[in-house]
Order: sequence, then C-alpha cells, then structure tokens
Amino acid sequence: MRILVTGATGVVGAEVVERLRAADGPARHTVTRVARRATDDSVLCWRIGAEPAPAVLAGHWDVIVHSAASTRWTLSRAEATAANIDPLRAVLALADRDTHLVHLSTAYVGGVRNPEDLRGAEFEGYRNGYEWSKAVCEEVVRSEHDGPLTLVRPPLIVGRRDSGEIARFSGPYTVLQALVSGLAAVVVGDPAGYAEISPVDEVAALVAEAALGAPPDVPRTEVLAAGRGSLTLDSLLDVICGTLNEWRAAHGVAPIERPPLVSGDSWNRFFLPLADQYLSPFQSQAVKLLAMFQSYTSMSEPFEPTRTVHDPAAVMAASVRHWAARKPRLALARPEPWTLLAV
Repeated sequence: MRILVTGATGVVGAEVVERLRAADGPARHTVTRVARRATDDSVLCWRIGAEPAPAVLAGHWDVIVHSAASTRWTLSRAEATAANIDPLRAVLALADRDTHLVHLSTAYVGGVRNPEDLRGAEFEGYRNGYEWSKAVCEEVVRSEHDGPLTLVRPPLIVGRRDSGEIARFSGPYTVLQALVSGLAAVVVGDPAGYAEISPVDEVAALVAEAALGAPPDVPRTEVLAAGRGSLTLDSLLDVICGTLNEWRAAHGVAPIERPPLVSGDSWNRFFLPLADQYLSPFQSQAVKLLAMFQSYTSMSEPFEPTRTVHDPAAVMAASVRHWAARKPRLALARPEPWTLLAV
C-alpha cells in the first residue's frame, strides 16, 4: 500500500509512523511522511494549505492519515481556518474515491456546546478555535471526500501508558507547570466533572490499525475514551499532586499544596470580577489560559467510547513522572504565591 502521513513529526503522527513501519510484513507498504518542518531528509516539507503540494505527492494513495493540525486553544477563527481547515482541503485534493482517509479529529466535537462558555459565541458554541475548526473539518471531510473514511476522536492526549513519553508537552501539561510555579492559586471546575485523557500510544495504535485494516463501507467514527471509568477533576488533581510530591520527596524537596477547587460559576460570576482588577497582566493571562482548561475537566457526562482507555490514573501518573524527569527545574521549583497589585 502507498500511505501518506501528514503531521508526521507531531505528537500523534510520529507514533503512527513508528507503528506503520513496525507492522510492515509480507504485504509491504510505503509510508511517505509530510510535515511543515522537515526533521531529516526522509521527511517531505510541505506547508499544507499555504503552498501547492510537491509533485512527488501526485498519483493514487491507498491511505492518507491526516494528523497535521494546530492544537492551540488560543487560535482566532481566521487562524484556525488557515491552520486546520485549509490544510484539510489541500489534503483532500490528493485523495480519490478509492483512498481511505483516516482523519484525526477530537472527541470534543461531540461534547456539549454552550454559546456563553468562554469564547463560545465566536465559535458557534465550541470552546475555542481549535475545537471549532475540528468540527468544521469533520463536516468538510464528510461532504467532500467520496472514498472510505475513518474519523478518530481522542480526548486530551498525554504520554505513553507505560513510560509517559511524548514528543511535546502541551495542553494538559500547562496545569503541571501552573501547579509547581504557583500560578494555579485555585483550580476552577466541577470536582465531580469528568476529565477524559488518553495515552498517545493508544491513539496511534487506533489510527494505525484503521490505516492498515479494511476500508469501511460507510464512514466510521472511533472514540477513544475511558467513559464511566474516566477520572474526575478531583481524582485527576489527586493523581497529579500525589505523583509530583512523590517525585519531589525522592529529590529532597518539600511538597506542593493541592490548590482549592472553585466551581466555574462561582469563579466567573464572583471571584474573577473581584480579583481581576488586582492581577498583573501576566497573572490575568495565566488565569484565562487555565480557564480554557477548566471546561475540559468538568464535563457533566463522559464520552461514549468505541475503544476504552483503561486505568487512566496510571496513564496520568506515568505522564507526570516523565514530565518531571524531563523538566526537573520546573518540577522541583518552589511555588511563588501570588501578590496583588496595589490600585
């Protein structure tokens, strides 16, 4: 088979390529890797959506794995369109009716939409530009691709199940840094709300399995999640703080305190309007970034998985240990309490 992988050097894409190569047996297949920035001569550099496709990408593709995307939660509508929707259409131009497209989406396109939530009005009820663009991408791919289609929807992605390894620290890892630095003076959210995570190796395994398997006769959607076995926000914080403090104790450093939990409604209606006038610009920005995380860890209902993530607490603990080992200065830092500005 001739297989194209976009975003091949990214968090998920690199893991997918590794699995595709490991599965190469008697039925050999050729994997072409594409990324915005080539890490070596074997990676084809293509700024997807911003420039024409390289000539070597012409011809029939048996499978296209589209994992290239910007996952920033701060994308504007225009930025999200340029980063995620335009590249998808450029990739679709390479596919034909016999190409199996495996498209990496996000589980949150199927979540609860609330126009009053954060920037929801700008993004039609979705939490941010990334989530909105992924929802639009699903509409585009369903309407414009005539061939076989598999949509893969993971929740927040963390490190590998056993080792916690991951190519880049982003998304949920911002909470770790906020906890050890003292920026997370409080954690906003529902203590009993569901906090869905999935290990990157299990996301990649699902994508690679879809790519190497028989193309579906009708569009197929795979949701990777823990469902009712998901961590709650309260238990997620227990795992994160407990694992960090075990690591700090092993290095002779005092533990961090677990920050108090404040409901989103109380925070947005009372605490933030009162405190915002006393926050520095840096502190105010930190609060807004953490608020974007709040809605991902306070879901009233978990996702309904087609593939189940088992024991997410062990997955999170492994990810925290790996982050601490890679970022020891941060992990061992002494939290600096906030000081208010005089007004």
